[in-house]
Amino acid sequence: MTFFYTLHAKKTKQVLLLVSVSFFTALLLFTQNSLGIPVFSEKDSPKAIYKGEKGVALTFDIGWGDEKAAQIVQTLIRHKAKATFFLSGSWAERHPDLVKKMKEHHFEIGLLGYNYVDYTSMTKEEIKKDVLKAQEVFNKLQIEQIKLLRAPTGHFNQEALQVAEDMNLTYVHWSIDTNDWKNPGKSFILSKAKEARNGDILFMHASDSAKQTNAVLPDVIEASRSAGKLVTVSELIANGKVETKPIP
Repeated sequence: MTFFYTLHAKKTKQVLLLVSVSFFTALLLFTQNSLGIPVFSEKDSPKAIYKGEKGVALTFDIGWGDEKAAQIVQTLIRHKAKATFFLSGSWAERHPDLVKKMKEHHFEIGLLGYNYVDYTSMTKEEIKKDVLKAQEVFNKLQIEQIKLLRAPTGHFNQEALQVAEDMNLTYVHWSIDTNDWKNPGKSFILSKAKEARNGDILFMHASDSAKQTNAVLPDVIEASRSAGKLVTVSELIANGKVETKPIP
């Protein structure tokens, strides 16, 4: 026996609308996950800045190493490129002359804690103690009133964000990860930089693990400038609306 089913036109539209909404919801979640930005629904929780509105910010983390940082600083100076360096206090203690050079050439300096440790494995009190120890180092180096913080390993949680807020620091994430510390090849690093658009924060490294970064940096600078004016993170924040994401 053959059965025939007739769908009402209105019901058909409702089904199609439901399918469309489901598709775009899935696409949004996929996009957020691909950016590595977790989402948390509590609007009053502390947040991390990961994007601005006007300009492109090059950021470099330095947790250890004696070789690559000086080369990268010199390349940035040669190309008259602004950048923000997130420095661990233990590294800054061992390289005071290079930190002084960064300051003299008006590079922005942010905190990367003191020890290169994973903040997600620490209590709120332990995180605060690590940040305070880093602040002591920079005060001794006469670099005061640092306003930016990034977790040493890039991994953070609500406790880390709360510490930043309690200490009147702005927690800075990123919108584009070049993965340069994995040494994936200069062409790959450059391809990530070419994804930059106005408002993006690029994540790079100046520790010795990033062996390819300095060689490709001139091209990264050029690609970033084609997307927008190079600015520090603080300038990016001041230039207009910023995008933030809370996490659980």
